[in-house]
Amino acid sequence: MSRIFLVLFLIISYIPLNISAQELKLLDAKDAVSGASRMEMYLPMLKNKAVGVIGNHTSIMDNGTHLIDTLLSYDVNIVKIFTPEHGFRGTADEGASIASGVDEKTGISIVSLYGKNKKPTSEQLKDVDILVFDLQDVGCRFYTYISTMTYVMEAAADNNIPVIVLDRPNPNGFYVDGPVLESENASFVGMHCVPIVYGLTIGEYALMINEEKWLNDGLQCDLTVIPLGNYDRNAIYKLPVKPSPNLPNWESVYLYPSLCLFEGTNVSVGRGTETPFQVYGHPNMADDFVFVPRTAEGHRAPLYSDKECHGKDLLEYAHRYRNNEKQLNLSWILDARNQLKNDDKFFNNYFIKLVGVADMQQKINSGMSEDEIRSSWQTGIDNYLKIREKYLIY
Repeated sequence: MSRIFLVLFLIISYIPLNISAQELKLLDAKDAVSGASRMEMYLPMLKNKAVGVIGNHTSIMDNGTHLIDTLLSYDVNIVKIFTPEHGFRGTADEGASIASGVDEKTGISIVSLYGKNKKPTSEQLKDVDILVFDLQDVGCRFYTYISTMTYVMEAAADNNIPVIVLDRPNPNGFYVDGPVLESENASFVGMHCVPIVYGLTIGEYALMINEEKWLNDGLQCDLTVIPLGNYDRNAIYKLPVKPSPNLPNWESVYLYPSLCLFEGTNVSVGRGTETPFQVYGHPNMADDFVFVPRTAEGHRAPLYSDKECHGKDLLEYAHRYRNNEKQLNLSWILDARNQLKNDDKFFNNYFIKLVGVADMQQKINSGMSEDEIRSSWQTGIDNYLKIREKYLIY
């Protein structure tokens, strides 16, 4: 059974507010107290234990020090570090093979959980008494940190190892939108039948996975979530470090849920530029805005490298966040498809995995409006919201 450590004055029967009509705020992540920084709630659980940490460059305390360094300063016995996509330092490209190794600073063994070894093995866990999970999520089904968390929880359940999830703000936690994944389209970029934007912190998501018995064979792990302090669900959060190489700022994180669908097409989202996930374009589009992708660290052979792409710059749109609808923006992919309507290679095989449903490509190709496409999601979203409500901590 999952446990949540909460301060005594927290109202147990908390009823979440309807935030749809409230004005969206732009806050700094430090305006909330991270679960990692609430050490009094979990440090006693680590005493005299061999600890495995699932972390990366986002696993930092509110004072800017790394979780690993902080725990070591408290004489916590960290025996192994597990790291997700993009590696422990967060510099690897999307989809790049991540090698295991040793952390140069601490000498602690690092095990990659990306590539063929997505789930910790019993051999890798044999010297671990307890697991601490601390990664900064961005609130989208296809962002793979929640998939890594799922496999960690599953391995922990297999091996009877407790898991502590240190909660962090969801920068896109202020809305729920998108089609609910069809189980036959499940993959590492979409493991659960939830909408694209699911409106939960990573700690709340862990609770949902565990209590809904979404782990393999209906397993449940011994789960503790260390909650945030002072979290505002109706806010965009500026993250202290970029969660992955191509999400450099709050604008790209905010636009990411809508623009990532282009990853299933032949349209560039600005990888290889200074504004990834803030623009989109293609050599054969007719817009005036122009960008040229270049190869660089974190941008391994970007789409249309060294070629002029014409498209749209969405930075101004992001800065109007208070006036924008709290939903995915489909107008951009519909615009691109209309401009490239004779391109039979517009979609690639990755699109269905990202969007999670088999008929979205056909709906876009047929010329359906954004409102018509959106209405087809509603029943699935309504059903999901009933599940989600059970796991809201804040």
